[in-house]
Amino acid sequence: AYERTCRYFCRKTNSVVVCVGYRLAPEHPFPAQFEDCLTAAIHFLRTAQDHGVNPSRVVICGDSSGGTLAAAVAQALVNRRDLPKLRAQILIYPFLQCVDLNLPSYQQNERVPILLKERTLVLGLKYVNLDLGLIKDIFKGCHVSEDRRLKYQKWVSPDHIPHEFKTRGYKPSATSLPSEEICEVAESMFDPVFSPLLAEDSVIAQLPETFLLTCEFDVLRDDGLLYKKRLEDHGIKVTWCHLEEGFHGTLFLALFGRVVAFRS
Repeated sequence: AYERTCRYFCRKTNSVVVCVGYRLAPEHPFPAQFEDCLTAAIHFLRTAQDHGVNPSRVVICGDSSGGTLAAAVAQALVNRRDLPKLRAQILIYPFLQCVDLNLPSYQQNERVPILLKERTLVLGLKYVNLDLGLIKDIFKGCHVSEDRRLKYQKWVSPDHIPHEFKTRGYKPSATSLPSEEICEVAESMFDPVFSPLLAEDSVIAQLPETFLLTCEFDVLRDDGLLYKKRLEDHGIKVTWCHLEEGFHGTLFLALFGRVVAFRS
């Protein structure tokens, strides 16, 4: 299905589109997916001209967990002096952080298909091969040590979400005390490869121009809003598209319908 969507993008934009068939979890543990995408990106940047592509005009793109991978690869490339710089990144309702799973969008869209709040964490835990029995404790914030909470609150906080995105309902949630055992087990969830929003300022400041799409009825909406703020705070140009009636998966489903129509 994604190959069809990529073919559609290729036709409509008159551009070369590379679809990476990266290994999937849980058969291939984290971070195999990121490593495959990074390897593919590096190879293409080195050989772009062989495909009729200007290496200074390469854009990386992904939606949902693919948006996570695209963001992580873009971050991994910022200090590569041996490669052309990415022209831009396109992030479509990406998952970007696991510090706070009670942001306004998580509360408002907890039961909105297709990505329910609990399903989001189930998929995340499977991705990093953690016990699903941790779900309740992670929702309560027991996986975030006091040191991490202090460090990340300047990047991940409901205070950074504009008021208009809280009008559908938001109740600040009490944070449970961290569990040393759970904090240790959940260490991989704070890796910027898993949570790109947690990358250091020195990395964020070097990222390319960004197109960011968020949907109102999506638990991941606020991840996008927080990343938008971080990028803009560092002077990165962000083109933001917010679908007020959109939900997680909207773009893929819409494009898939068009692709089917195109093929028929």
